[in-house]
Amino acid sequence: MEVADLPEPARAREALSEVGFLVSLELRPSEVTEHADVVLPVAAVVEKAGTFLNWEGRARLFEAALKPDQMTRRLAPSDARVLQMLADAMDVHLGLPDLRTARGELDRLGAWDGPRATDPLETAVGLPRPATGEAVLAGHRLLLDQGRLQEGDDALAGTRHVARARVSPATAAEAGVKEGDLLAVTGLFGVVELPLQITEMPDRVVWLPLNSTGGGVASDTGALPGALVRIGPATLAGEAPKEVEA
Repeated sequence: MEVADLPEPARAREALSEVGFLVSLELRPSEVTEHADVVLPVAAVVEKAGTFLNWEGRARLFEAALKPDQMTRRLAPSDARVLQMLADAMDVHLGLPDLRTARGELDRLGAWDGPRATDPLETAVGLPRPATGEAVLAGHRLLLDQGRLQEGDDALAGTRHVARARVSPATAAEAGVKEGDLLAVTGLFGVVELPLQITEMPDRVVWLPLNSTGGGVASDTGALPGALVRIGPATLAGEAPKEVEA
């Protein structure tokens, strides 16, 4: 997870700047690295064993896909090992020196048999109703985008899809844009401009790749999927963005 992927990147960056002492566990340099007092390398997921939770909440154990004898470099320690070493240095002894011990500790805890959380108290909010010149933002991260783990691999980066915005034919006509035009998508904080690809999809919805241009859609517009944004030809992007209901 990168800072730009958080629901409110601006507030996350503000919080990072106010942290007194920050220790970061990293695979690659990131925005967090710039604020960290100490940076400790950790192994990538394919280099260590661990546990995933499936959609049912069931634990699924996995072993390292890449073993030490298959590597040409010394493996970085796992996250659990780094936390154990930090605890030892602070004279707080967790007693979990390796994965087998940690798994045994979790198994001894057993399943939760106490009270369960109550039903959600929040009521569902109404669906956004975009007017003319507005759309509901949709999008996801493409498999290959501006992710930190792809930095330095120019051959891999060269296979990325061209970043494009997508709207339906009716929405494009309503917004005054056509195939290949530069579409401006404006949120509370700013604008993303991308070439338009007209696509069969619901009207008054605009789809964007979330981290394929600029600082990412959330950072550049202040909007996340589900929010109302303004859309129009990029020639209008120079205007100050009006307040858009999120």
